[in-house]
Amino acid sequence: MKKIVVIVLLAVFALPTLAWGPRGHRIIAEVAYNHMTKRARQKVDAVLGTHGAVHWANWPDEIRSDTIYPDSYDWHFQDMNPGLSDSAVVAMLTDYAKEGGRLFEKTDSLIAVLRENPGNKDALVFIVHFMGDRFCPMHIAHMDDAGGNKVKMKWFGQNTNLHSVWDTKLIEYRGLSYTEYAAWLEDLYSREAKNIAAMSWPELTIRNYHLTCDIYTYQDTFDGNTYHYAYRWVANMEWQLYAAGIRLAKLLNELYR
Repeated sequence: MKKIVVIVLLAVFALPTLAWGPRGHRIIAEVAYNHMTKRARQKVDAVLGTHGAVHWANWPDEIRSDTIYPDSYDWHFQDMNPGLSDSAVVAMLTDYAKEGGRLFEKTDSLIAVLRENPGNKDALVFIVHFMGDRFCPMHIAHMDDAGGNKVKMKWFGQNTNLHSVWDTKLIEYRGLSYTEYAAWLEDLYSREAKNIAAMSWPELTIRNYHLTCDIYTYQDTFDGNTYHYAYRWVANMEWQLYAAGIRLAKLLNELYR
């Protein structure tokens, strides 16, 4: 893989398919960093720099308008259309779809790269990012509406869409920095950390898929009140962030023993 180059792209954060947004990915990486073993943390820091998992967490989104990885656009999502059975959802983890995103495929291939070469900086940064993407409901959403980008909404009077609400709006609603948010999530969900770590990927993927389906169903009855929406969904969003951090920590602890 090519060497990482720091690129400042002012327009990149307006791209419609970014997952969680910069703060969300940093929250996930911060939760993971706090749950990594001392040995794993030292080894990851040796590759990415001190606290580098957090500092580099958004790089895969930042380069999506660059030519470093021109084919990486569809690595960030896996379209999962409505009406799938649980067995069909699980099958997608290994029977990679030929269209509609490559998130599952690229995650697996990059983990394989890191098993062979733990010092591969680009692969490690992509994994930090993609483990977050896998828990973003709108990144395992419907193909026909571009992962919720075509589902129009208003957020406190401003025009937006369902994808953006889950990427950024619900996270910003709390008004916390990424470190404050990570600490908040730890207070809320630390008792669940062991159970989250013990869940299988099929279990987690089915759970995430059903959450996404519930989000779409809610749109049919949503009254347009932003406070009602946040009250209904912010806890679900926070669990997803925390679970993503725990699973990222588990993976990095395994790769960097």
